Amino acid sequence: MNDLQLKSQRFRVEREADWRRLEALLAKAEGGRVRRLTDEELLEIPVRYRAAVSSLSVARATSLDASLIAYLEGLVTRGYFFVYGARTNLADRLKRFFREDWPGAVRGLWRECLAAGAILILSAVAGYVLVTADPDWFGSIMPGEMAQGRDPTASTAFLKQILYDDHGRKGLSVFATFLFTHNAQVSILAFALGFAFCVPTALLVAETGLSLGALVALYASRGLGPQIGGWLIIHGTTELFACVIGGAAGFRIGWAVAFPGDRTRLDAAAAAGRTAGAAMAGVVIMLIVAGILEGVGRQTIKLDWARYAVGASMLAFWLGYFFLPRGRAPT
Repeated sequence: MNDLQLKSQRFRVEREADWRRLEALLAKAEGGRVRRLTDEELLEIPVRYRAAVSSLSVARATSLDASLIAYLEGLVTRGYFFVYGARTNLADRLKRFFREDWPGAVRGLWRECLAAGAILILSAVAGYVLVTADPDWFGSIMPGEMAQGRDPTASTAFLKQILYDDHGRKGLSVFATFLFTHNAQVSILAFALGFAFCVPTALLVAETGLSLGALVALYASRGLGPQIGGWLIIHGTTELFACVIGGAAGFRIGWAVAFPGDRTRLDAAAAAGRTAGAAMAGVVIMLIVAGILEGVGRQTIKLDWARYAVGASMLAFWLGYFFLPRGRAPT
């Protein structure tokens, strides 16, 4: 037996009991069974982990046999993830996202939400005023494929029919699906194009508002203003809120790129992206909820007051969920 083998064997004999003890503790803790460890065992693991790190350092420095070094590397890696890694399961992570991460991200974007909301409202008013003053503006604001025949040339009976009648439900579904798809694209693109100094984001939000105002103006000109309001609001408070948050996320990215401060533009954009990304993950959920309200609720609830009640309740829910103060969850 050569000197290297003797050193390796002596090194293993002196320390192997500690390694085996750490291995047994990690095996007991792994697989989501941390609760099986006693308080003394939990305190013991970091101590034995540091000892294993020291052993690995010595083994590498003295060029001991490769199998021993490989064993210690694996043991130290397992110990590292236990001592320093996050030990939360998927259910806990989802709870934290819905309880803290998502509402916290939207709260952090409140200024950008106000800006996006103001653009949406002002552009909706502009669309309403333009179409009311001159119906020819409707075709410029609302392309034919988006209008689906709902334009100034349509009869009042036709416009009303698609809001309530069962036999108009198929056409209503097509139009509703188109609007939902369009607004979903706007939400995602408003975020994705925010890096271009906020300009495309603002234009996309404004386009949504103009289309909304033009549609309301068309129906209001036929005495159907309250009816189209109920048809839109039942899902619109969720879907348009999602558009506002998507715009706000894009504004956060664009502002960081335009005004990075002491950081590089890349670092500033990355920092802004952490907040904006969490908000956008929630936007996807809001769009799914809006799709359910649009595909089921709006087509089965025909009473105007009920539609307004659902839409107002959803708006109150989102505002409370995002902006009402809440105590910090225990860690």
